[in-house]
Amino acid sequence: MPKFSANLSFLYQDVAFLDRFSAAAKDGFGAVEYLDPYAEPKAKVAETLKTTGLKQALFNVPSGDWAGGERGIACLPDRIEEFRSGVSLALDYAKALVCPQVNVISGLVPKGADLGAFESVLVENLKYAAPRCADVGVKLLIEPINLRDIPGFFVSTTDHAERILEKVGSDNLYIQYDFYHMQIMQGDLIPTFSRLKEKIAHVQIADNPGRNEPGTGEINYAFILSELDRLGYDGWVGCEYKPKAGTSEGLGWMKPYVR
Repeated sequence: MPKFSANLSFLYQDVAFLDRFSAAAKDGFGAVEYLDPYAEPKAKVAETLKTTGLKQALFNVPSGDWAGGERGIACLPDRIEEFRSGVSLALDYAKALVCPQVNVISGLVPKGADLGAFESVLVENLKYAAPRCADVGVKLLIEPINLRDIPGFFVSTTDHAERILEKVGSDNLYIQYDFYHMQIMQGDLIPTFSRLKEKIAHVQIADNPGRNEPGTGEINYAFILSELDRLGYDGWVGCEYKPKAGTSEGLGWMKPYVR
């Protein structure tokens, strides 16, 4: 039976951030995730998790000026020290929130840039981060993201993510597999997941087109969720989608799976 994590950067947008935790718990979610928690004191977030009984599934390593249009800094040659400082901050929060994994957003690459140089920076940053995460029992993830939503994003396919994992050569680097992003970029969703399942530490879902809740588009999530069970995936399923008409009102798709 799948277990669901509410992505609070997408869901419950009609209430303040810390109020989204109790809303998620009330609706039957067992965990939460989000872009990052750094705007709130870690002790306050930890207390909110404890009060609501939720687990912390995932959040991102600091990813630059998100509101200003940046989408990660891990591959940027002029942001290496900032990225590495961000790893320390992420692990500080991960320990406080008992979060088992953190995700790296790679960054945007300008047109005509030397892709090899950006890849070298990303690989070296991940070589730096992976053992530091391992030392405190936290998994490090990277995420392929589609180029339609984020043009110029550096890692956009599972093939590229695999190459990065191989170059880093760490047993503490994994893939975050978002079915929505991968449907846009490459399709073949379950065969790809099956082939890579030992390298995948977290999955996320949204339907396509529209990035709305399951059941609103072309992706057969009844099949996908049953296959995740069959294939032995026991991690959280992150619900990173844009509700069409309110979060709670659109959770009919999840009711068969919530005990």
